[in-house]
Amino acid sequence: MSSKPIFYEDAISTRQLSKCYQLYQQPIDRLKQFLWRGRRQYYRELWALRDINFSVMPGEVVGIVGRNGSGKSTLLQLVCGTLTPTSGEVQVNGRVAALLELGAGFNPEFTGRENVLMGAAVMGLNQSRIAARLEEIIDFSGVREFIDQPVKTYSSGMYVRLAFSVAINVDPDILVIDEALSVGDGAFARKSFNRIMQMRDAGKTILFCSHSLFQVESLCTRAIWINQGKIMMDGEAAQVVAAYQGFLDKSILDSPPTDTEIASSSSPTEEHIEAARGSAHIEKITVMVDDEDNQHAVIMSEKSSIKVCITFASDPTLPCPNIAVTLHAMDNRMLTSVATWEDQFTLQRAPDGSGQISLRLDQPPLLKGEYLVSVYLLCERGLHLYDSAESVATLRVQQTGRLQGYFSIPHQWENSKR
Repeated sequence: MSSKPIFYEDAISTRQLSKCYQLYQQPIDRLKQFLWRGRRQYYRELWALRDINFSVMPGEVVGIVGRNGSGKSTLLQLVCGTLTPTSGEVQVNGRVAALLELGAGFNPEFTGRENVLMGAAVMGLNQSRIAARLEEIIDFSGVREFIDQPVKTYSSGMYVRLAFSVAINVDPDILVIDEALSVGDGAFARKSFNRIMQMRDAGKTILFCSHSLFQVESLCTRAIWINQGKIMMDGEAAQVVAAYQGFLDKSILDSPPTDTEIASSSSPTEEHIEAARGSAHIEKITVMVDDEDNQHAVIMSEKSSIKVCITFASDPTLPCPNIAVTLHAMDNRMLTSVATWEDQFTLQRAPDGSGQISLRLDQPPLLKGEYLVSVYLLCERGLHLYDSAESVATLRVQQTGRLQGYFSIPHQWENSKR
C-alpha cells in the first residue's frame, strides 16, 4: 500500500523546476538547428529558472519579489500552465485564476459577452455556473452598455476591466497576480483591490508578484526572493523584503540613477478638480521651511523646521484616505517614512471629500547632503495607492560639524570605570 505523497497535498508545489529558452541570433538558425537535429547547436541557452523548489499551502498568501529578468513571470506562467518546464515538475491543486497579461486570450472579433463565456469556460466553469455568474461578471466590469459589441471596438481600459472581471469572478482556489492591482480607472482599481482582499480574507491561496515591496509586506505572510532564476530567500515577508531592499540599495550604489531619472516624476496639479467617483487624488503640495514656502530649501541640520502641507480630494462616499510621506537620498534609496495610519491619526475632510493636512518636522537631525520628499495618498487601510507625488521637494542640508552619514542619532558618551 502506498500513501499519497505530501508533495501533492499542497496548493502549489515545485520540484527541481527549471526553464531554459533557446535564443537564436537570426531566424535562419532555427532551420539549421532543425536540419542538423541536434548534431550542432545554433542557439545559446538562457536559463530563466534553475532548480526551483517550494510549496504553498492552501490559504497562504505568498509574495514573489525580484528584479526585472529574474524569472518571476516565467515562474508564474509555469504555475498557470501557460509554459511547460524544461525539467522538473510543478503541481497545482485547484482552479487557477491568473491576472497576468489581462485579456491575452480574448478574440477581438468576438463580442464582450462571447469572450466572457469563452474565458470562463477556459478557466474550468461548466455552462450552468457560467450562466449563474455571467451578469455578475458584466456588472463588475462596468461595460454592460458595450457587452454585445466586438471587443476590438473597446478602449484599452474597457478591455482590461472585462478581462479582470472574468478572472476574479470564477471563484478560483488559487489566484496568481502579476502587477495587476491597479487596473482601469480609480474607481475600478479600488473595486478590484477590494475583491482581491476579500479573496485573501476568505482563505484563497494567492501568489502575488509585485515591485511594490510595501504591498508585498502588507498583503503577504510569506515572500520568496528570486534572482537570476534561483531562490535567494524564502521566509517571513518582512524579513525577505528587508533583505531584498538591502540588495537593491547596494545595486543602486553600484549604478546610481541619472539626474534625468531623479527629476522625471511629475508634480501634482494645483488646479482644483473634483475627485471622480470611487477615487482620490493629491491636488497640491507645499513645503515650508521656517514658515517660508520653499520647494528647494536650504536648511540647517538640527535647527530648521520643515512643514509639508498636502491638499487632497476624494469621493466623499469612500472612507477617509491616509497619507504617507517618505524621505529619499538622491540615489532614490528610502531613508525613512511616516504614515497617518501608523500614528493612528485620522484625517478630517469637508463634506465634498476635500481635505488638507500638514506634517511638521522640527529640527530634523539630517546631516549634510540633498534629500527628496515624496507624498502618497492611500486607502483607509493604507494599502491601495490612490495617487503619488514623488520627489516633489528637495532639501539641501548644511551642518557645522564634520559628521558623516544621513542622520545624527541620539547618543551619550560615558567614561567607563577601569
